[in-house]
Amino acid sequence: MTIFLLLIIGFAASFIGTLAGSGGLIGMPSLLLIGIPIHQVIGSVKFSNMLSSFSSFYFLFKKKQLKLKDALKLVPFAIFGGFCGGLLANSFTEKTMNLMAIFLLTVAMVMNFLKKPRPHNEEEWKLPKKVYPSLFGISVYDGMFGPGQATMLMYTFLRNGATYLQSLAFTRFQTFVSCTAAFITYLIAGNITWKVAIYYTIGSLIGSQLALRVAEKISTRQLKFILHCVTIALLIQLITRLAMS
Repeated sequence: MTIFLLLIIGFAASFIGTLAGSGGLIGMPSLLLIGIPIHQVIGSVKFSNMLSSFSSFYFLFKKKQLKLKDALKLVPFAIFGGFCGGLLANSFTEKTMNLMAIFLLTVAMVMNFLKKPRPHNEEEWKLPKKVYPSLFGISVYDGMFGPGQATMLMYTFLRNGATYLQSLAFTRFQTFVSCTAAFITYLIAGNITWKVAIYYTIGSLIGSQLALRVAEKISTRQLKFILHCVTIALLIQLITRLAMS
Protein backbone atom coordinates (compact mmCIF):
# COMPACT_ATOMS: atom_id res chain seq x y z
CA MET A 1 0.00 0.00 0.00
CA THR A 2 2.82 2.41 0.87
CA ILE A 3 4.50 1.70 -2.48
CA PHE A 4 1.26 2.48 -4.31
CA LEU A 5 0.84 5.74 -2.35
CA LEU A 6 4.42 6.78 -3.11
CA LEU A 7 3.85 6.18 -6.83
CA ILE A 8 0.58 8.15 -6.84
CA ILE A 9 1.95 11.05 -4.80
CA GLY A 10 5.09 11.23 -6.93
CA PHE A 11 3.00 11.18 -10.11
CA ALA A 12 0.60 13.92 -8.96
CA ALA A 13 3.33 16.19 -7.58
CA SER A 14 5.46 15.90 -10.71
CA PHE A 15 2.55 16.30 -13.14
CA ILE A 16 1.46 19.58 -11.52
CA GLY A 17 5.05 20.64 -10.80
CA THR A 18 6.12 20.21 -14.42
CA LEU A 19 3.19 22.17 -15.83
CA ALA A 20 3.19 25.03 -13.34
CA GLY A 21 5.78 24.49 -10.62
CA SER A 22 4.97 24.09 -6.92
CA GLY A 23 4.70 20.30 -7.02
CA GLY A 24 5.79 20.45 -3.40
CA LEU A 25 2.30 21.75 -2.67
CA ILE A 26 1.21 18.12 -3.14
CA GLY A 27 4.30 16.01 -2.55
CA MET A 28 5.81 17.13 0.74
CA PRO A 29 2.61 17.41 2.83
CA SER A 30 1.39 14.06 1.48
CA LEU A 31 4.65 12.28 2.35
CA LEU A 32 4.56 13.76 5.84
CA LEU A 33 0.95 12.60 6.28
CA ILE A 34 1.87 8.97 5.60
CA GLY A 35 4.47 9.15 8.36
CA ILE A 36 7.80 9.73 6.60
CA PRO A 37 10.25 11.88 8.66
CA ILE A 38 10.84 15.41 7.34
CA HIS A 39 14.53 15.00 6.41
CA GLN A 40 13.75 11.80 4.49
CA VAL A 41 10.88 13.61 2.77
CA ILE A 42 13.09 16.48 1.62
CA GLY A 43 15.90 14.14 0.54
CA SER A 44 13.47 11.94 -1.42
CA VAL A 45 11.86 14.95 -3.09
CA LYS A 46 15.24 16.41 -4.07
CA PHE A 47 16.31 13.05 -5.58
CA SER A 48 13.01 12.79 -7.45
CA ASN A 49 13.14 16.39 -8.70
CA MET A 50 16.72 15.92 -9.85
CA LEU A 51 15.81 13.00 -12.13
CA SER A 52 12.36 14.12 -13.26
CA SER A 53 13.59 17.67 -14.01
CA PHE A 54 16.47 16.30 -16.08
CA SER A 55 14.14 13.99 -18.01
CA SER A 56 11.81 16.94 -18.70
CA PHE A 57 14.68 19.18 -19.74
CA TYR A 58 16.13 16.51 -22.04
CA PHE A 59 12.73 15.96 -23.69
CA LEU A 60 12.35 19.70 -24.37
CA PHE A 61 15.99 20.02 -25.43
CA LYS A 62 15.41 17.36 -28.09
CA LYS A 63 12.35 19.35 -29.17
CA LYS A 64 14.72 22.35 -29.58
CA GLN A 65 12.91 24.49 -27.01
CA LEU A 66 16.26 25.82 -25.75
CA LYS A 67 19.94 25.81 -26.69
CA LEU A 68 22.41 24.00 -24.46
CA LYS A 69 24.79 26.99 -24.35
CA ASP A 70 21.95 29.17 -23.00
CA ALA A 71 20.96 26.53 -20.44
CA LEU A 72 24.53 26.16 -19.18
CA LYS A 73 24.61 29.88 -18.35
CA LEU A 74 22.14 29.14 -15.56
CA VAL A 75 24.49 26.74 -13.75
CA PRO A 76 26.56 29.22 -11.68
CA PHE A 77 23.45 31.16 -10.63
CA ALA A 78 21.62 27.99 -9.57
CA ILE A 79 24.56 26.52 -7.65
CA PHE A 80 25.93 29.70 -6.03
CA GLY A 81 22.46 31.05 -5.30
CA GLY A 82 21.39 27.80 -3.64
CA PHE A 83 24.60 27.72 -1.61
CA CYS A 84 24.10 31.31 -0.41
CA GLY A 85 20.48 30.54 0.44
CA GLY A 86 21.56 27.57 2.52
CA LEU A 87 23.97 29.76 4.47
CA LEU A 88 21.24 32.36 5.05
CA ALA A 89 18.58 29.83 6.06
CA ASN A 90 19.38 30.03 9.76
CA SER A 91 19.20 33.83 9.70
CA PHE A 92 15.44 33.96 9.04
CA THR A 93 12.48 32.59 10.94
CA GLU A 94 9.90 30.41 9.17
CA LYS A 95 7.40 33.27 9.49
CA THR A 96 9.75 35.65 7.68
CA MET A 97 10.35 33.14 4.88
CA ASN A 98 6.61 32.57 4.48
CA LEU A 99 6.12 36.33 4.14
CA MET A 100 8.91 36.45 1.53
CA ALA A 101 7.28 33.65 -0.44
CA ILE A 102 3.85 35.33 -0.39
CA PHE A 103 5.34 38.65 -1.49
CA LEU A 104 7.50 37.20 -4.29
CA LEU A 105 4.76 34.98 -5.73
CA THR A 106 2.21 37.80 -5.65
CA VAL A 107 4.57 40.22 -7.41
CA ALA A 108 5.47 37.59 -10.02
CA MET A 109 1.83 36.83 -10.82
CA VAL A 110 0.78 40.49 -10.97
CA MET A 111 3.74 41.39 -13.21
CA ASN A 112 2.79 38.59 -15.57
CA PHE A 113 -0.66 40.13 -15.99
CA LEU A 114 0.58 43.72 -16.33
CA LYS A 115 3.64 43.29 -18.54
CA LYS A 116 2.94 41.60 -21.85
CA PRO A 117 6.09 40.21 -23.51
CA ARG A 118 6.89 41.45 -26.99
CA PRO A 119 6.26 39.01 -29.84
CA HIS A 120 9.43 37.28 -31.05
CA ASN A 121 10.65 34.63 -33.38
CA GLU A 122 10.56 31.46 -31.27
CA GLU A 123 13.77 30.09 -32.79
CA GLU A 124 15.72 33.33 -32.29
CA TRP A 125 14.75 34.05 -28.66
CA LYS A 126 17.67 34.09 -26.24
CA LEU A 127 17.79 34.37 -22.49
CA PRO A 128 18.20 38.12 -21.72
CA LYS A 129 21.15 39.02 -19.48
CA LYS A 130 18.87 41.20 -17.36
CA VAL A 131 17.19 37.99 -16.14
CA TYR A 132 20.32 36.65 -14.39
CA PRO A 133 19.94 38.66 -11.14
CA SER A 134 16.36 37.39 -10.82
CA LEU A 135 17.50 33.82 -11.39
CA PHE A 136 20.18 34.19 -8.73
CA GLY A 137 17.65 35.64 -6.28
CA ILE A 138 15.21 32.78 -6.88
CA SER A 139 18.02 30.27 -6.32
CA VAL A 140 18.90 31.98 -3.03
CA TYR A 141 15.25 31.72 -2.01
CA ASP A 142 15.22 28.05 -3.06
CA GLY A 143 18.24 27.37 -0.89
CA MET A 144 16.60 29.09 2.08
CA PHE A 145 13.06 27.77 1.81
CA GLY A 146 11.82 26.73 -1.63
CA PRO A 147 8.00 26.58 -2.02
CA GLY A 148 7.06 28.20 -5.34
CA GLN A 149 10.64 28.31 -6.69
CA ALA A 150 9.74 26.70 -10.03
CA THR A 151 6.58 28.82 -10.33
CA MET A 152 8.66 31.99 -9.85
CA LEU A 153 11.08 30.80 -12.54
CA MET A 154 8.20 30.17 -14.95
CA TYR A 155 6.87 33.70 -14.44
CA THR A 156 10.37 35.17 -14.86
CA PHE A 157 10.95 33.53 -18.23
CA LEU A 158 7.41 34.22 -19.49
CA ARG A 159 7.69 37.89 -18.51
CA ASN A 160 10.87 38.20 -20.56
CA GLY A 161 9.36 36.92 -23.79
CA ALA A 162 9.88 33.15 -23.67
CA THR A 163 7.14 30.84 -24.90
CA TYR A 164 5.49 28.57 -22.38
CA LEU A 165 7.53 25.54 -23.51
CA GLN A 166 10.77 27.55 -23.47
CA SER A 167 9.96 28.71 -19.94
CA LEU A 168 9.28 25.12 -18.99
CA ALA A 169 12.61 23.96 -20.46
CA PHE A 170 14.71 26.59 -18.65
CA THR A 171 12.82 26.06 -15.39
CA ARG A 172 13.34 22.29 -15.51
CA PHE A 173 17.07 22.73 -16.19
CA GLN A 174 17.64 25.17 -13.34
CA THR A 175 15.59 22.95 -11.01
CA PHE A 176 17.74 19.97 -12.04
CA VAL A 177 20.94 21.84 -11.15
CA SER A 178 19.73 23.17 -7.80
CA CYS A 179 18.16 19.84 -6.76
CA THR A 180 21.34 17.96 -7.66
CA ALA A 181 23.37 20.22 -5.37
CA ALA A 182 20.83 19.85 -2.58
CA PHE A 183 20.57 16.07 -3.01
CA ILE A 184 24.32 15.66 -2.56
CA THR A 185 24.15 17.37 0.84
CA TYR A 186 21.32 15.09 1.97
CA LEU A 187 23.12 12.02 0.66
CA ILE A 188 26.28 12.91 2.58
CA ALA A 189 24.21 13.51 5.72
CA GLY A 190 22.60 10.06 5.35
CA ASN A 191 19.09 11.43 4.96
CA ILE A 192 18.09 9.36 1.92
CA THR A 193 15.79 6.37 2.41
CA TRP A 194 16.06 4.61 -0.93
CA LYS A 195 12.89 2.53 -0.65
CA VAL A 196 10.97 5.82 -0.37
CA ALA A 197 13.02 7.82 -2.86
CA ILE A 198 12.98 5.22 -5.65
CA TYR A 199 9.22 4.58 -5.74
CA TYR A 200 8.43 8.29 -5.37
CA THR A 201 10.84 8.99 -8.23
CA ILE A 202 9.25 6.37 -10.51
CA GLY A 203 5.89 8.08 -10.06
CA SER A 204 7.52 11.47 -10.65
CA LEU A 205 9.16 10.39 -13.90
CA ILE A 206 5.84 9.13 -15.26
CA GLY A 207 4.07 12.32 -14.15
CA SER A 208 6.65 14.65 -15.69
CA GLN A 209 6.66 12.87 -19.05
CA LEU A 210 2.86 12.85 -19.24
CA ALA A 211 2.76 16.55 -18.30
CA LEU A 212 5.14 17.43 -21.15
CA ARG A 213 2.92 15.64 -23.66
CA VAL A 214 -0.15 17.40 -22.26
CA ALA A 215 1.66 20.76 -22.52
CA GLU A 216 2.21 20.16 -26.23
CA LYS A 217 -1.47 19.45 -26.83
CA ILE A 218 -3.22 22.34 -25.10
CA SER A 219 -3.10 26.07 -25.71
CA THR A 220 -0.77 28.57 -24.02
CA ARG A 221 -3.83 30.31 -22.57
CA GLN A 222 -4.94 27.09 -20.86
CA LEU A 223 -1.42 26.42 -19.59
CA LYS A 224 -1.18 29.92 -18.11
CA PHE A 225 -4.57 29.40 -16.46
CA ILE A 226 -3.16 26.26 -14.78
CA LEU A 227 -0.08 28.26 -13.70
CA HIS A 228 -2.24 30.99 -12.12
CA CYS A 229 -4.48 28.44 -10.35
CA VAL A 230 -1.47 26.65 -8.86
CA THR A 231 0.00 30.00 -7.76
CA ILE A 232 -3.22 30.97 -5.98
CA ALA A 233 -3.38 27.55 -4.28
CA LEU A 234 0.21 27.94 -3.10
CA LEU A 235 -0.49 31.45 -1.79
CA ILE A 236 -3.50 30.15 0.16
CA GLN A 237 -1.35 27.39 1.67
CA LEU A 238 1.40 29.85 2.65
CA ILE A 239 -1.06 32.38 4.14
CA THR A 240 -2.75 29.58 6.12
CA ARG A 241 0.62 28.38 7.40
CA LEU A 242 1.51 31.96 8.36
CA ALA A 243 -1.78 32.46 10.22
CA MET A 244 -1.22 29.24 12.20
CA SER A 245 2.38 30.03 13.14
